[in-house]
Amino acid sequence: MSGKCRVLVVDDSALVRNLLKEIINRQADMECVGAANDALAAREMIRDLNPDVVTLDVEMPHMDGIDFLGRLMRLRPMPVLMISTLTEHGADVTMRALELGAVDFVAKPRLGIENGLLELAQQIVEKIRVAAQAKVKRLPSLSLESGRRLRAIRTPERERPLQNTQPLRIASSLLSDKLICIGASTGGTEAVREVLACMPSDAPPVVIVQHMPAGFTASFAARLNELSTVTVTEAMHGEPLLPGHAYIAPGGKHFAVARRVGRYVASIFDGETVNRHKPSVDVLFRSAAAAAGPNAIGIMLTGMGSDGASAMRVMKEAGSYNFAQDQATCVVFGMPREAIAHGAVDAVLPLPQIGPAVLARLLKSVGPGPLLDEPPY
Repeated sequence: MSGKCRVLVVDDSALVRNLLKEIINRQADMECVGAANDALAAREMIRDLNPDVVTLDVEMPHMDGIDFLGRLMRLRPMPVLMISTLTEHGADVTMRALELGAVDFVAKPRLGIENGLLELAQQIVEKIRVAAQAKVKRLPSLSLESGRRLRAIRTPERERPLQNTQPLRIASSLLSDKLICIGASTGGTEAVREVLACMPSDAPPVVIVQHMPAGFTASFAARLNELSTVTVTEAMHGEPLLPGHAYIAPGGKHFAVARRVGRYVASIFDGETVNRHKPSVDVLFRSAAAAAGPNAIGIMLTGMGSDGASAMRVMKEAGSYNFAQDQATCVVFGMPREAIAHGAVDAVLPLPQIGPAVLARLLKSVGPGPLLDEPPY
């Protein structure tokens, strides 16, 4: 992309449209080329104005943002930043938007929207810049009947069968000290889902930091729980981390792992942002290095920035084996690239290969297993 980033704003609120236009046009590297009050007007503007990024409201008249997004990502895939509402329903709908291919989202406040959006101005423009560089994929076309089901919580074309639901069938004592640690940001909701789809019911505990604000991680965990063999929950302070479970860092809180009386427990706490994030991958990975050492497996998935890169190096120095998602399958290659540059990564793999490789590594660490041949890493 050369020149200014061209942004189209789609929102049914004139106030929000004007605020977003003002925020965007203040930036030297971007301009708002148009503003539409509904999906029908947006369709015409996309055709005529050819924007680089669309900001899209979830709730609009005539055709809601989810229906419009699904059609857009099938017919003319492009970077979309969702403007969500900070409600339980808004969080559920936002998860569906990310499944359909939205790059990221911003949660607008329910009250005091004018001051609230202006306070979020820096976050909004940063996410627009990331979206402009993101890789987007065309959704497969749907039959008429499938199209009618777009509003359903489950999106048929994005729900592939679970990749591996057979148990590892290894004595629990051999895996009791293992810990799988995942860090992700932009594009990570779908990447995390794909990795968890491979985890069998007796997998070691999985701990996850996905950059996401408070109010959205509970919906994210609930959605993953519907689609996974392992039980997925939002992590709670002091709870033991059990095999067959995955734990999502609560939005707006840090998530660390501690070792107490021979088992891992979750530590959830407030504090300053780390690498501009809370929760921070760095906090989780450093705690895993201290608590699990060589029993940890680290996974760095798609995301912007460098959060977790130096901590993943600490994990490697403590004996962990670390994976990073490759550039070709990342929405944004920033976090994996930084981890690789820090010398923290043992294997760089396409996203579909990461889950199976983690299981292979676990089997190798305890000796030959009954399901997988010994891998080359």
